[in-house]
This record gives sequence, structure tokens and C-alpha cells, in this order.
Amino acid sequence: MIGVTPLWDTELRSVWMLPDYLDGIREAGGVPVVLPLEADAEAIAVLAESFDGFLFTGGPDVSPSLYGVDDTEGKAKTCPPRDLLEAELLRRVVALDKPVLGICRGLQLINAVLGGTLYLDLPSEHPSELVHRQAKPYGRYTHSVRLEGQLRDLLGTEELPVNTLHHQAVRNLAPGMEPMAFSPDGLIEAFRMPDARFLWSVQWHPEYLFHDDAPSRCIFRSFVEACV
Repeated sequence: MIGVTPLWDTELRSVWMLPDYLDGIREAGGVPVVLPLEADAEAIAVLAESFDGFLFTGGPDVSPSLYGVDDTEGKAKTCPPRDLLEAELLRRVVALDKPVLGICRGLQLINAVLGGTLYLDLPSEHPSELVHRQAKPYGRYTHSVRLEGQLRDLLGTEELPVNTLHHQAVRNLAPGMEPMAFSPDGLIEAFRMPDARFLWSVQWHPEYLFHDDAPSRCIFRSFVEACV
């Protein structure tokens, strides 16, 4: 049973979910369950205990306050209820050593909550000719990443083509984390917590690729297998 952090539609004021996240988990043998957007500390404690693993999904920017930045120019487009839910949930599931997979915003949220920092706005803070925010369709490759460590060993390659849809990224990696992938312009595109049962994060979107992409399926399967 995999808890999946929810998406939020501001205009409709509605919790929703991209089926690709759920399909990726199901294909890997897990049962995905979308979590509520708002929960108090007691309810979050129950959620943390109740599921075998947690997928932290993509979405809006992580609140700069989580990594000590004052967004005076209003560049970040955030969802405060998600930040509150996910920060508290992450702390609890890490303490319980439950398996975690972070995707895009999920990677950024994990890094910020565990003590790292982010680039608030890549175009202005980390200028590059590399595309980091591709146009639709999202299920296509835009650039490659260089793999290291366990992700390289798992996928059996040192270079992996990926999609990309973000304007924030890891600036300083949280203490105790180990990078597993880098973009050609030097950004950390994946990391893990070596001391955890399974805590992996990727900056790209395997949920858009897994239908036709064996490495994306392998990432989902490794996560779900760690939850058993």
C-alpha cells in the first residue's frame, strides 16, 4: 500500500491526481492510495504508520521558507497546505524508515525538509542553455543525465535520457544524502539517503515515461519492492 501525496487545483479548489503516478505504482505491483491534502499532526502520524511506502509527487514550487530564502520578488508559486502536509509526513516516515520515492517537486521537498537548499528560479540563478522545462508532450526525452552509484548499478548505464519539467532544483544537497545523477550543466538530478531502507529522489518524471521506458519501470519497481 503506497501513500501518494495529492495534487491541488487552485482554480477548482479540488484535490486531484495524474493517473500516471498511480499506473506506475500499479505496474510495479503496488496499490496506490491518494492522501488527503489537509491533516493535523495526529492524522499525519496515523498516515505515516498506515502505509508501506510513500510517493512524493511533482507539483508547485516548494515554499522558500523551508530552505531559508526570502522570496521578495514573488517568483515561487506555492501550495502552503501541501508544504505543511508533506514536510510533517516526510519527517515522520523518515523516522519510521518507511520507503520513499520523490519525483520532481518531491525531490526538492525532500532536500529542503532534510536540510538542503534549492535554486528558487533556475533561469536567473543557474543560467544554462540546457532545457529544464520542456513543452508538451512530457513523455519524451529532452536531455541526458550522468548516473552514479546505486542508480547506475540498478540501470546498468552511465548515461540516461530523461524528460524535464522544473524551474527549481537542488542548490546544496541535504546532509547525509548521496547524489546519483547529474545534468550536463551540473545540477543534481537524483539522490538517495544511504542510511535509509529506501529513500530515492529523481528530478525528472518517470511517471510520464514508464509505459515505453524500461529504466522508469525499474525505478518504480525498485521502490515498490522495497516496501514489501
